[in-house]
Amino acid sequence: MRERYRAEGLDEDALAAHPMAQFARWFEQAAQAAVRGQLHEANAMVVSTADAAGRPSSRTVLMKGHDPDGFVFYTNYDSRKGRELAANPYVALLFPWHPLARQVLVTGTARRVPRDETAAYFRSRPHGSQLGAWASDQSAVVPSREQLDTAYAELSARYPEGSEVPVPPHWGGFRVVPETVEFWQGRDNRLHDRLRYTARPDGTWLVERLSP
Repeated sequence: MRERYRAEGLDEDALAAHPMAQFARWFEQAAQAAVRGQLHEANAMVVSTADAAGRPSSRTVLMKGHDPDGFVFYTNYDSRKGRELAANPYVALLFPWHPLARQVLVTGTARRVPRDETAAYFRSRPHGSQLGAWASDQSAVVPSREQLDTAYAELSARYPEGSEVPVPPHWGGFRVVPETVEFWQGRDNRLHDRLRYTARPDGTWLVERLSP
């Protein structure tokens, strides 16, 4: 159960000056691999949070945007990750692009996106997903699947296809502002390339090579 990586290497001279520009390059290549059927959901990322006592938790969510300021995802603010981020905004992200022998590892802080940005994204979601944001009390104990399905059916009757579903007040986006971004490229003999950007106070980025 050990894959031998023979991918092309990653050199400091080939990196973009800004980590989000470098991420955009790699993400485009991952998206193209997904179109070819080599990779499933290029925008899937593992989000790791910790509560006020430092106890961690992880889950996979879909990145819904990236820009020079960071990475955006949406969730129920009352969910476990939402509550943990309210108590402790430090977060880690992992993009596991295993078929490409690549990973992107991010550490940073999460902050809520403006409500107008949340509303614009919410209206772009499929009708069923909009209803689901209301039907699910995310991370809370639910007595049965039937109760969840009943809640969804009631919402579907109240807001039929084509009607405008209001944006839940407890639902919205987080933007993860990176402090470090590491680009990991698998290489032969486990001598992987690991290049890490670290934010400097003046807004520039320090790039360092890490030992595999």
